[in-house]
Amino acid sequence: MALITGASSGIGAAVATRFAAEGGWQLLLNGRDQERLGRIADRCGATALPCDLADPAGCGQLVDSAFDVAGGVDVLIAGAGIGWAGPFTAMPPAAIDEVLAVDLAAVMHLTRRVLPHIVRRDRGHLLFVGSIAGAVGVREEAVYSAAKAAVAAFAESLRYELAGSRVRVSVVVPGAVNTPFFTRRGAPYQRSRPRPIAPARVADAVWDAVAHERSEVFVPGWLQFPARFKGLAPALFRRLATRFA
Repeated sequence: MALITGASSGIGAAVATRFAAEGGWQLLLNGRDQERLGRIADRCGATALPCDLADPAGCGQLVDSAFDVAGGVDVLIAGAGIGWAGPFTAMPPAAIDEVLAVDLAAVMHLTRRVLPHIVRRDRGHLLFVGSIAGAVGVREEAVYSAAKAAVAAFAESLRYELAGSRVRVSVVVPGAVNTPFFTRRGAPYQRSRPRPIAPARVADAVWDAVAHERSEVFVPGWLQFPARFKGLAPALFRRLATRFA
């Protein structure tokens, strides 16, 4: 059984479609837009579990509902995410709280609820959808970048805790993806490169990470090079990033 958050649109909806196409999965889909989530769930033969993950109580409600429906969770795919674009000094405090709640705190709260069940069974998979913004930092996306960087560190720490078990932890790290994310964050994607990729490509990477137990997957794959370069030569990377944006 797979629980997929953020499944009412974008990457989450594409992941649901990808897993449904594989067959053999009982899918539980979460999202905030109840009508749209219901349509995707019907299309995928899945169960819709709408709730708002910005509220910690919503995370508990979602996991309780998942356990009521399926008796447990084998795979958690945390794909829900929101952004905010603009200078940090202009970011409203409420927007800071909401981005951190959805992109970071919800991942932790859901994992805290699901993981004990997975550990007892000594099998399962946690997959978090990160972002290249968390790997290198992005100008005017400071809080989003920080949240995604924290998700990557959270995943790495969990891998150490779960070493020796059959529980796997993965992070899929996409670049710009052609979804409603940019419209909802309040600023369209305006960079000439890299061009946004289709959400189906990210869904394929998610499937590959779960099926082949990969700990980290960049989408597209070349994005791993700027991330590695930043780690090897951070001062030079910053100079280049500042110059070329």
